[in-house]
Amino acid sequence: MKKEFLKEARHALCSPIILLIMLFNLQGLKAQDVTRITITGKVSDERGMPLPGVTVRSKGSTNVVATDGNGIYKIGTVKGAVLEFSFIGYTTKSITVVNETTINLSLAEDTGKSLNDVVVVGYGTQKRSDITGAVASVPKERLSQLPVTNVLQAIQGAVSGVTITSSSSIPGSQPAALIRGQNSITAGTGPFVVVDGVPLTKTGGSLNDINPNDIASIEILKDASSTAIYGTNGSNGVILVTTKRGLTGKPIIRYNAYAGVENIAHMLEPRTGEEYLQKYADYMKQTGQTQTSPVPNFGELPNYKAGITTDWIDAVTQTGVMQDHNLSISGGTENTKYFISGGYLDQKGPVKGYQFNRTSLRSNLDVNVTDFLTVGTSLFFAGNNYDGGRANLLFATAMSPYAPVYNDKGEYKIYPMEPEQLYTNPLLGLLTDRISRTTNLNGNGYAEIKFSGVLKGLKYRLNGGYTFFPENSASYVGRKANDLLGTASTFYAQTRSYTIENLLTYSRDFKKHHFDFTGLYSAQQRRYSTTTAGAVGFVNDELSYNNLGAGSTQTSSSYADRYRLNSQMARVNYSYDSKYLFTATARRDGSSVFGANTTKYGIFPSVALGWNISNEEFMKNNAVVDNLKLRGSYGKTGNEGVNVYQTITVEGAVRFPFNGISTIGVVPSNLGNADLHWESTTTANIGLDFSLFKGRISGMLDAYSGKTNDLLLYRSLPIITGYTRVLDNLGKVANKGIELTLNTKNIANGDFKWESTINFSTNKNKIVDLYGDGKDDLGNRWFIGKPISVIYDYRMTGIWQTGEDPSKQDPGSKPGDLKFADLNGDGVITADKDREILGQTAPKWTGGLTNTFHYKNFNLSIFIQTAQGMTRNNTDLNYGDETGRRNTPAEIGYWTTANPSDSRPALSYNNTRGYAYASDASYTRIKDITASYVFSQKILDKLHLGGLTIYASGRNLHTFTKWVGWDPENTYITRGSDGWLNNYPLTRSFVFGANISLK
Repeated sequence: MKKEFLKEARHALCSPIILLIMLFNLQGLKAQDVTRITITGKVSDERGMPLPGVTVRSKGSTNVVATDGNGIYKIGTVKGAVLEFSFIGYTTKSITVVNETTINLSLAEDTGKSLNDVVVVGYGTQKRSDITGAVASVPKERLSQLPVTNVLQAIQGAVSGVTITSSSSIPGSQPAALIRGQNSITAGTGPFVVVDGVPLTKTGGSLNDINPNDIASIEILKDASSTAIYGTNGSNGVILVTTKRGLTGKPIIRYNAYAGVENIAHMLEPRTGEEYLQKYADYMKQTGQTQTSPVPNFGELPNYKAGITTDWIDAVTQTGVMQDHNLSISGGTENTKYFISGGYLDQKGPVKGYQFNRTSLRSNLDVNVTDFLTVGTSLFFAGNNYDGGRANLLFATAMSPYAPVYNDKGEYKIYPMEPEQLYTNPLLGLLTDRISRTTNLNGNGYAEIKFSGVLKGLKYRLNGGYTFFPENSASYVGRKANDLLGTASTFYAQTRSYTIENLLTYSRDFKKHHFDFTGLYSAQQRRYSTTTAGAVGFVNDELSYNNLGAGSTQTSSSYADRYRLNSQMARVNYSYDSKYLFTATARRDGSSVFGANTTKYGIFPSVALGWNISNEEFMKNNAVVDNLKLRGSYGKTGNEGVNVYQTITVEGAVRFPFNGISTIGVVPSNLGNADLHWESTTTANIGLDFSLFKGRISGMLDAYSGKTNDLLLYRSLPIITGYTRVLDNLGKVANKGIELTLNTKNIANGDFKWESTINFSTNKNKIVDLYGDGKDDLGNRWFIGKPISVIYDYRMTGIWQTGEDPSKQDPGSKPGDLKFADLNGDGVITADKDREILGQTAPKWTGGLTNTFHYKNFNLSIFIQTAQGMTRNNTDLNYGDETGRRNTPAEIGYWTTANPSDSRPALSYNNTRGYAYASDASYTRIKDITASYVFSQKILDKLHLGGLTIYASGRNLHTFTKWVGWDPENTYITRGSDGWLNNYPLTRSFVFGANISLK
């Protein structure tokens, strides 16, 4: 009995133990099956560049993370789980976890899915597939690894429908941008620029103040559907700039830098000593004069006799040096994200004295205060410095090679070709004491409230921006710079602007219906003031411009104005089943600049339709077409085009003597027009977005037609009224064109890939009407039915040669003179009957071609830009020989009986008709070539870095053109104005750089 009891007790005790052991073993087996592990790694693109913001999801769970700024991620999961990596614009990739704890991978671009990209539009974002307007995104590769001081330089030739022109390559100069042609004659034609949702245009600042390294994306709004949301500011297109912001993850430190050299891309060399002597001898012979000296001026004789020559171009130029350094830190938690950056740019140009220095700071912050409230700031500072006296390149081309640089005291000789005083020493400008600086202090902030419950999808956002933009310049020209009295001047201006925007948005989906609404009420104000002071007559040059009171004659002036704009806007987007799209927009702007007899308000509506054809059932099994969308839009935008107080009749102050006393009086200045109102532009656009063969070919095609009414033009008045003109709403202009962007993946095999991007655009601009009478304006060169800016001149057909008889066509001409066509055949060349339109100054079509090659970690990008069909007056061919007293470029020849040119006149020819030498200014340019190497993760781990890319880039490498001169794009001023300081040719640069990020 006892044994039985003990046996039963033993079984009773063992059973639970065995059960516990079994349960433990089962649990152990189960734990083995679901062992939790942590996976880390890096996600890159096909070129090895890190991809921030990639979604990493453990399928079947709620565990989701995102890669940080270096493409690094860390996620907890279990063995056997499937990790899914997805990113907009890239093919999603899934990987099953086996035993590894590190998974590095690259995602391939999926052009066929690019219509799912999120694109910044006015006051919000949209999926590319939902956009009904013409919105172009600047290729992101154009925003890095290019040695540009202004981001517009990187856009040039890279976006269809956008013409960027650099009339001068002065360090720190601002290129001009034109979107879809010239919509106005006298009003501004530049696009409206918005940075992080707040206007930059009309605040005093420019894109020169924005560090290109801080830019995350740029979108360009081109048609009325996309620009009407900006109302009076939208008629010339809109450029939206979005700067970088922080991402969730540990802090990421990035350092980007480049350094390099630059020189003049094409040197227009003056004549050598022997060529200069021959030119003078030929001039004297052609003009029938007796040559008594081998050189025109006695000041050149000592060097001529000593056999000493000066290369004046070499004297005023140098090897330009540029460097750029940018340091940023970004990161954040789920509720707080930050991006802080600082940049320093220093550029010394190839023409002595020209330099540009920029210091910039930026701080972007986003904070989720609660589940429903988010606040953020975008603050930046930019200090631009253009200080320094400058050499004169034009004067250097005019100098005799026998003219000495220095006098007996070792100082710059003021008149190197004495007694010739038309041209001074081109280096004198370096002695000018000069400062020129601008500062942009910009603070933007926002607060956004998200509603829930029955109001789910409703958001209210308050944007506020403030800009303080002071400008400071001063100069002093003293005795050594050929001012025997001493002249000083100072200038100070400041612009204070604010913008307040109230935005209400609502977005909801109801089964297959999507609806969103955006409403806006905003107010803007700008105050501008200037103070100018000057003095002449100083006893010495010691105090420069720092004591104007020491000058014997003093002047001063000041000015101030205020501008205001109030706006209301509403936009509705609707889509059904992602197939059928509808957008309607209306904006109402009230501007303070318009006349008292108007409402000061204008309404600018637009409507657009879209059809995602590829989402239709009949396209589901199509093996060729990935995405196909047809869209069309029609709308109206405006252009103020009027300066503050220009609609008001004002009188100017003038000082005059009265009874021997200097008295202040007034004289007529501006005749106002109280009825003045907006220029308005209506535009129709039809577009096609497409992707074929699984993304191998993709792009967009647009055609547009627009007309601008109520042009702001000056109407002539009888002088008896006291005024010569008054601004009025007159005339019409029209623009139409075609734009194409094409992306192709030519080769995508293994380690080697070749991709191309082609853009093409054509624009036809014409004046429809001017003053309501159907007549041309010959004085301004405006012609009905022709482009706004044309070349109107005589048609040159060659040079009169020896033995030819010009008497029946151009009496008075002689061999060596220009030969012009007698258009009306009356036997005489006259200004009113023998001039015609020779061409237009704007290109008829522009294009760009980018070829990008990838081999493993090596990348090579080649970008070619072209502008065709434009004609310009060539001042390089119109060098006045100044009666044989100056040097001229060797490349520009002249006619002699021994060498009878048929394109260049004799030195004795006097251009009494003012012919401007219209020339073909078309060109094709190797704009930039960039080679880069992205270091592998294996090497980065050894270097303890998160990312490293090194690159070399050359810019403006070669230009193919028929143009004879410095460059067909640049504008040159001969003399008689301070504008010659802008005679700064196109520069070629070579830089080496590195983009480094720390773990």
